[in-house]
Amino acid sequence: MQGRPVAVILPIFQMGYIGNQSFCFVMGGPPLRYNDSMQLNQPAPDFELPDLKGNLHKLSDDRGRIVILNFWSAECPHSERADRSIMACVVQWGKVVEFLSIAANRNESAQLVEEVAKTRRLPRVLLDSEHVIADLYEAVTTPHVFVVDRAGILRYRGAVDDVTFRHRQATRFYLEEAVEALLDGRFPELQEMPAYGCTIVREI
Repeated sequence: MQGRPVAVILPIFQMGYIGNQSFCFVMGGPPLRYNDSMQLNQPAPDFELPDLKGNLHKLSDDRGRIVILNFWSAECPHSERADRSIMACVVQWGKVVEFLSIAANRNESAQLVEEVAKTRRLPRVLLDSEHVIADLYEAVTTPHVFVVDRAGILRYRGAVDDVTFRHRQATRFYLEEAVEALLDGRFPELQEMPAYGCTIVREI
């Protein structure tokens, strides 16, 4: 399974295989270069996407809560690993934090997305099969997370944790640190770390 990133300069790639499917992992390196509408400490671009029942949701609907946007895959093992980590935190954070999974892989059907989302007990999955919002946010991997504060300002983007191709066990959880800082009324110590995972599939 391969995808081609758009409008970004990536750090280093490592190919891997799971079964008969290939994955392209983005490894550590310099921060990604985002467009002018995707600047840290500036308003996160608003958008509207349908959920699995066809109901439309806007990012701005969650103003007043901290929002985690997670570009997500039903098949990528790194996305599954991140789901377990994030969901454990979301349960503790409660309703002050909204967790939105955005399914942006063109090759994953709505049925598959729904089945996997139900199995992983994800609270809300939005469909972006034409990768319009993935392109807007310049997301390149699953997972690739963006944290938006209560005022709609982008405060963190990138990796969930410090797992890489050579560092297989997480020892630092960047996403959790960012959200905890915002809950405490502080800015995250780290606001950006290179995303790591399976490339978003934009073409099949």
